[in-house]
Amino acid sequence: MTKSSGEHYDAVAVALHWTMALGIFVLTGLGLAMKHAGLPKARVIQLFQLHKSIGIVMLLLAVARLAWRFVRSAPPLPDALPTLERQAAHVGHAALYVFMLALPLTGWAVVSTAPLNIPTVLFGLVPWPHIWLLADLPNKAPAFAVAQALHKYGAYALIAVVAGHVGAALRHAMKGDVPLTRMSFFAGPGDIRE
Repeated sequence: MTKSSGEHYDAVAVALHWTMALGIFVLTGLGLAMKHAGLPKARVIQLFQLHKSIGIVMLLLAVARLAWRFVRSAPPLPDALPTLERQAAHVGHAALYVFMLALPLTGWAVVSTAPLNIPTVLFGLVPWPHIWLLADLPNKAPAFAVAQALHKYGAYALIAVVAGHVGAALRHAMKGDVPLTRMSFFAGPGDIRE
């Protein structure tokens, strides 16, 4: 693992961060619209297919992001940050990684155990298989109920964790102890990682 003394994340980490942030925002909007907007069934099915496609892309990006994190560690938090806030930051980041992996996996499990057995074709172009172990269950109903609950409540938990993450980032930016440029393509002086 390489580590540098700068305060700024490298370009790959920044690109993955903001791409995934956009994906989470879009998936949240799609999920809420599918469940609560009272849309016609045909429109919900279209949104569901898009939600599945973006969800699989997010799973692949989460794996790439985690792999990159092992290759290039995060820049250190500023020394002035209190111990409790350091620990909260580490717990919050760990929770984000757990949810970024768990939500696409539970969504994939929902699709794999769904009674309608609708195939997944990513963006209408690339067939994506069901999870074979789940798809071949003789009675998929219990697994479907569990996967659906985990996905639904996991999504609400992720919304809360993301809100906390954004709130903490803004709070620290206003205090001036952790600059927003850490996760920006536009680094401030002295922020660039080597």
